[in-house]
Amino acid sequence: QVQLVESGGGLVEAGGSLRLSCAASGRTFRRYAMGWFRQAPGKERDVVAGISWSGGGTYYADSVKGRFTISRDNAKNTVYLQMNSLKPEDTAVYYCAATYTQLDVTPSRYDYWGQGTQVTVSS
Repeated sequence: QVQLVESGGGLVEAGGSLRLSCAASGRTFRRYAMGWFRQAPGKERDVVAGISWSGGGTYYADSVKGRFTISRDNAKNTVYLQMNSLKPEDTAVYYCAATYTQLDVTPSRYDYWGQGTQVTVSS
Protein backbone atom coordinates (compact mmCIF):
# COMPACT_ATOMS: atom_id res chain seq x y z
CA GLN A 1 0.00 0.00 0.00
CA VAL A 2 1.28 3.43 -0.95
CA GLN A 3 -0.21 6.77 0.08
CA LEU A 4 0.67 9.84 -1.94
CA VAL A 5 0.41 13.49 -0.92
CA GLU A 6 1.09 16.27 -3.39
CA SER A 7 2.14 19.80 -2.50
CA GLY A 8 3.55 22.90 -4.14
CA GLY A 9 0.67 24.00 -6.31
CA GLY A 10 -0.55 27.57 -6.44
CA LEU A 11 -1.15 30.65 -8.56
CA VAL A 12 1.67 31.89 -10.76
CA GLU A 13 1.99 34.31 -13.65
CA ALA A 14 2.76 33.07 -17.14
CA GLY A 15 6.48 32.51 -17.51
CA GLY A 16 6.89 31.67 -13.85
CA SER A 17 7.91 28.45 -12.14
CA LEU A 18 6.55 26.03 -9.59
CA ARG A 19 7.94 22.87 -8.04
CA LEU A 20 5.50 20.14 -7.15
CA SER A 21 6.37 17.49 -4.63
CA CYS A 22 4.75 14.13 -4.00
CA ALA A 23 5.55 12.44 -0.71
CA ALA A 24 4.92 8.73 -0.52
CA SER A 25 4.42 6.52 2.48
CA GLY A 26 5.60 2.96 2.64
CA ARG A 27 8.95 1.26 2.45
CA THR A 28 8.42 -0.03 -1.08
CA PHE A 29 8.39 3.37 -2.79
CA ARG A 30 11.56 2.57 -4.68
CA ARG A 31 9.80 -0.32 -6.42
CA TYR A 32 7.24 1.91 -8.11
CA ALA A 33 7.43 3.87 -11.29
CA MET A 34 5.88 7.28 -10.73
CA GLY A 35 3.89 9.61 -12.91
CA TRP A 36 2.53 13.12 -12.87
CA PHE A 37 -0.84 13.66 -14.53
CA ARG A 38 -3.07 16.68 -14.89
CA GLN A 39 -6.73 17.30 -15.45
CA ALA A 40 -8.28 20.58 -16.54
CA PRO A 41 -12.02 21.25 -16.13
CA GLY A 42 -14.02 19.32 -18.71
CA LYS A 43 -10.98 17.44 -19.97
CA GLU A 44 -9.56 13.97 -19.49
CA ARG A 45 -6.70 13.23 -17.15
CA ASP A 46 -3.51 13.20 -19.20
CA VAL A 47 0.05 12.21 -18.47
CA VAL A 48 2.54 15.01 -17.96
CA ALA A 49 5.69 13.10 -17.06
CA GLY A 50 6.83 9.77 -15.71
CA ILE A 51 9.92 8.30 -14.14
CA SER A 52 11.10 4.73 -13.67
CA TRP A 53 11.73 3.22 -10.25
CA SER A 54 15.46 3.86 -10.55
CA GLY A 55 15.12 7.31 -12.04
CA GLY A 56 17.04 6.18 -15.09
CA GLY A 57 14.08 6.41 -17.43
CA THR A 58 11.80 9.38 -17.93
CA TYR A 59 8.93 10.37 -20.18
CA TYR A 60 7.45 13.77 -21.00
CA ALA A 61 4.36 14.80 -22.86
CA ASP A 62 5.21 16.84 -25.94
CA SER A 63 3.45 19.86 -24.48
CA VAL A 64 5.89 20.08 -21.55
CA LYS A 65 9.17 18.90 -23.04
CA GLY A 66 11.95 21.35 -22.34
CA ARG A 67 9.93 23.12 -19.64
CA PHE A 68 9.17 20.45 -17.02
CA THR A 69 11.57 18.09 -15.27
CA ILE A 70 10.59 15.04 -13.24
CA SER A 71 12.94 13.62 -10.63
CA ARG A 72 12.81 11.39 -7.58
CA ASP A 73 14.66 10.89 -4.34
CA ASN A 74 14.10 7.32 -3.18
CA ALA A 75 15.82 8.02 0.13
CA LYS A 76 13.15 10.65 0.85
CA ASN A 77 10.26 8.75 -0.76
CA THR A 78 9.53 11.80 -2.87
CA VAL A 79 9.03 12.58 -6.53
CA TYR A 80 9.23 16.11 -7.90
CA LEU A 81 7.98 18.01 -10.90
CA GLN A 82 9.89 21.20 -11.67
CA MET A 83 7.76 23.37 -13.94
CA ASN A 84 9.35 26.32 -15.71
CA SER A 85 8.08 28.75 -18.33
CA LEU A 86 4.53 28.06 -17.27
CA LYS A 87 1.70 28.85 -19.65
CA PRO A 88 -2.01 29.46 -19.00
CA GLU A 89 -2.74 26.14 -20.71
CA ASP A 90 -0.81 24.39 -17.94
CA THR A 91 -3.63 25.29 -15.55
CA ALA A 92 -5.05 22.08 -14.09
CA VAL A 93 -5.18 19.86 -11.05
CA TYR A 94 -1.93 17.92 -10.93
CA TYR A 95 -1.86 14.39 -9.57
CA CYS A 96 1.00 12.06 -8.80
CA ALA A 97 0.52 8.34 -9.16
CA ALA A 98 2.42 5.12 -8.58
CA THR A 99 2.51 1.95 -10.63
CA TYR A 100 4.13 -1.34 -9.73
CA THR A 101 4.65 -2.04 -13.42
CA GLN A 102 7.17 -0.28 -15.61
CA LEU A 103 6.92 3.36 -16.58
CA ASP A 104 3.61 3.93 -18.36
CA VAL A 105 1.62 6.83 -19.76
CA THR A 106 -1.82 5.29 -19.25
CA PRO A 107 -3.67 6.43 -16.13
CA SER A 108 -5.46 3.09 -15.74
CA ARG A 109 -2.11 1.35 -15.29
CA TYR A 110 -1.44 3.27 -12.07
CA ASP A 111 -2.37 1.70 -8.77
CA TYR A 112 -2.22 4.61 -6.33
CA TRP A 113 -3.13 8.28 -6.65
CA GLY A 114 -2.71 11.41 -4.60
CA GLN A 115 -5.49 13.88 -3.94
CA GLY A 116 -4.18 16.43 -6.41
CA THR A 117 -2.85 19.97 -6.19
CA GLN A 118 -4.20 22.94 -8.14
CA VAL A 119 -1.90 24.84 -10.47
CA THR A 120 -3.25 28.07 -11.93
CA VAL A 121 -1.26 30.11 -14.44
CA SER A 122 -2.50 33.62 -15.11
CA SER A 123 -1.89 35.37 -18.41
